[in-house]
Amino acid sequence: MNAIHYIGLDVHKKTISYCIKTADGRIVQEGRLEAQRTVLRRWAMSLQQPWHGAMEATLFSAWIYDTLKPHAEKLVMAHPARMKAITAGKKKSDSIDARTIADLLRCNLLPVCYVISAEMRDLRRLLRYRNLVVHQSVRMQNKMAGLLMESGTAFIKEKLHGKKYFSELMESLEEVPESVKDLLRMSRSSMEMFESAQKQIQKRLLAEPVLQQRVERLKSIRGVGVITALTWALEVADPQRFSSIADAASYCGLTAAFRSSAGKQQRGPISKQRNAWLQTVLIEAAKLAPRWNPQLAALHAEQLKRGHANRATLQVARKLVAYLLAVDKSCQPFQILIPPPPVETKARKKTGKKEQKAIASAAA
Repeated sequence: MNAIHYIGLDVHKKTISYCIKTADGRIVQEGRLEAQRTVLRRWAMSLQQPWHGAMEATLFSAWIYDTLKPHAEKLVMAHPARMKAITAGKKKSDSIDARTIADLLRCNLLPVCYVISAEMRDLRRLLRYRNLVVHQSVRMQNKMAGLLMESGTAFIKEKLHGKKYFSELMESLEEVPESVKDLLRMSRSSMEMFESAQKQIQKRLLAEPVLQQRVERLKSIRGVGVITALTWALEVADPQRFSSIADAASYCGLTAAFRSSAGKQQRGPISKQRNAWLQTVLIEAAKLAPRWNPQLAALHAEQLKRGHANRATLQVARKLVAYLLAVDKSCQPFQILIPPPPVETKARKKTGKKEQKAIASAAA
């Protein structure tokens, strides 16, 4: 029977340091590889023993994981924020980091994080690129307004980005330098290009079979639109990885940092360890959702009575997470469940009759 080898990988942009250890901690081999697919495949195929591997989740880890996954019996990624054994060390180098990862793996102490599938990762990359395109489009819109204000031109803010109004405005410009007019045309063409690109990306995502039914189910929640549903589906990927609503809310960055020591508890601001893409979309959705969702509107009004608008929005965002997680896990459209009326027992009926007699005698 072949013994399992444990391999720790310290990945970087150009190089990958590795350390191969046995179950008892003996170092079998150490070295450094070029970060290239052909080199990695050749190295993985040269390994004689079956092996388990681990690496820290970084910007460069995804393609390395996909390349080595077919050659390993088990390959995992470690949560970077929980790798205290590496960051807290007095001495730190690529070889030491690789040894530490191998030790954590063989002792089953590695803080493993979820790895999204390659297919969902590609779709998520498209959605994140759409966000970049939208930001660039907004920058062009703001630049157009800034150029008009600099040149002292009056305009209607709500109509500025309409095609017809912009054409009429350009024809009516007087005492405006030609350079400003050229910049306005360039900004307008850039804005139209970015808007066209983001629509194409959105259309492509909605045409994906793996997302169509899922997005439609999520949209059954009143106040959840296309972008919110797409962001949830692609950033969460598998909803079953969350055992509770609290875990999902924490992943979305909607819970405060918590510290407890010596019987004292302290809560800080919203934690920075979160999925920033989901957090932004959910907060923006929570600002608009109460307009269309009566349950969320009641929750927002109740929290608003306590005098803090931001906390009210945060509570709505948490409730949205609960709705999205429930729909996604059940694979059923959103439904409002009305609890059945309480069943009256004989003892309760007798109590009710006694109360009625007491009220009647008091009235007499």
